[in-house]
Amino acid sequence: MDPPMSAEAATAARTAGAPAAARPAYLVKGSDPSLVAQAAHALTEQLVAGGDPSMMIEEFGGPGVDQFDIGVVIDACTTPPFLVDRRVVVVREAGQLSVVDAKRLVAYLDDPLESTALVLVGGGGTVPQALTKAVGAVGDVVDTSVGTGKARSQWLAEHLKGGPVRLEGPAVARLSEHLGEDMGRLVGLLDTLASAYGRGSTISLDDLEPFLGEAGALAPWDLTDAVDAGDTAKALTVLHRMVTAGESHPLVVLSMLHRHYRRMLQLDGAGVTSPEQAAEILGLRSTFPAKKALTQARRIGSARLARAIQLLAEADLDVRGSTALSGELVLEVLVARLSRLVRQGR
Repeated sequence: MDPPMSAEAATAARTAGAPAAARPAYLVKGSDPSLVAQAAHALTEQLVAGGDPSMMIEEFGGPGVDQFDIGVVIDACTTPPFLVDRRVVVVREAGQLSVVDAKRLVAYLDDPLESTALVLVGGGGTVPQALTKAVGAVGDVVDTSVGTGKARSQWLAEHLKGGPVRLEGPAVARLSEHLGEDMGRLVGLLDTLASAYGRGSTISLDDLEPFLGEAGALAPWDLTDAVDAGDTAKALTVLHRMVTAGESHPLVVLSMLHRHYRRMLQLDGAGVTSPEQAAEILGLRSTFPAKKALTQARRIGSARLARAIQLLAEADLDVRGSTALSGELVLEVLVARLSRLVRQGR
């Protein structure tokens, strides 16, 4: 069996114009709808391989589309192509499929038609596990998730490698920092750079800056990590990007901070000695966030943790209207005070 095709490979193949060796089924999934849509588009282009899309592709579902009969989808999958080499059946918002409909697709995938490529595009909910396994058994599951830390850096490097322009090191670092969690903007930005400077051009930091536009949103832990480090300046910068680029309502940000400090409060005085124990108390599968909560709880101490909870409670009332200050200003004051507590704890 051929190795699975990743989202990176699909994008690279689209760029190079390479034909695809079709497999019976594909599932494109991920947390960012724009990345899922881009990967699905690249995949269908690869499967069509220069043919006539109007004769090869048949689509079902998607935002604003009425509920469709899964029987019609299966009929499309089992109908041989006419005047073309292959049929590409695309089902969008596959997360909306019922368990019964998923079972019917699983039954089809037990003996799929070789001339049909079924493309399930994630969205609208969670794709039933049985269907995901069935696709993986006969085809490819394309995961567009970016990941964090090293995985995120690797994801960006792979996508830049197959892109239409080459970026110098400082430009890559600036691009990564600027996009934040909005990696769905990457393809459009690279295409814009290619149009401006020519395909294959090497882009410097100075070349990149005029095309960056508004900064992208950041992940929640970027804020809590900055606060935990006592870095007020960075914490405020992250906060502003979350509220503006990420369009996060102040109550959403406040809820995230509540959850962060509530974890520490649960561990404070519980006699926890290991990340495994901390994860069990917090009800977490992973020990990584549990270890961070345990380390930070020990670092700031019980008295300052109690003060942090008090600050959060006061900010909650202020955001809900007990003061004339704007929600964003209330959060700025809160983040500055929480960061200061960490520095005092040192």
